[in-house]
Amino acid sequence: MVLGSALLHKAWEHLPLQDMAWHTVSSPSVWATQTQSKPHTFTSDQAWVAFAISYLQGIALDHYTAILCFNPDHPLFTNWQAFVNKFSFKFSVFDMVAEAERKLVSLRMRANKHFTVFVVQFKKEAYETSWNYNALRFQLSKALPKHIHNVLQLKPKQPTYKGFKNFITQID
Repeated sequence: MVLGSALLHKAWEHLPLQDMAWHTVSSPSVWATQTQSKPHTFTSDQAWVAFAISYLQGIALDHYTAILCFNPDHPLFTNWQAFVNKFSFKFSVFDMVAEAERKLVSLRMRANKHFTVFVVQFKKEAYETSWNYNALRFQLSKALPKHIHNVLQLKPKQPTYKGFKNFITQID
C-alpha cells in the first residue's frame, strides 16, 4: 500500500494541478456533485483525470499504478476522454439492469436501521430494474428483518406494493 501511495503522490506531481483545491471526498456521488457544481475548478483535462484518479481503488487503482510505473508520460494522464474510454471499457458495469437486480436481491434491512432510510436505497435500485410492483413487493418483503416480519404476521396482508411500503413505515 505504501508503494501505491508513493505512486499516487508521483502522479500528483506529474500532473499540473496548481489551480486545484484538493480535499478528501467520500463517494462517487460527491465526486459528481463537486465536478458539476464547480466547473471552474476543473479547467483542464489533466485536472479532471487527477480528480478521477483519487477515486480509483482495487484493481482499477492497480491498473493505473502499472501504467504510471511503465509509462509515466502516457497520454491517459493528460487526456480526459482517453482516461474515460480506457477505464470505462476495462472496469465499468456492462449491464446496468443486471447489476441493479443483483444489488436489489442482496439488499437487506438491518434490524437496527429505520425503514424510511432503507426504502430510499431499495427504491433507487428498484427503479433501475424495471420490475413490476408484485416482484418489488416480494423482494421488499424478503429484505425486511425478522422483527418487522413478526408484526406483519399479526396484521392483514397488504396486497399492493405502495400499501405494503406505507404499512411498514407505520410499523417501524
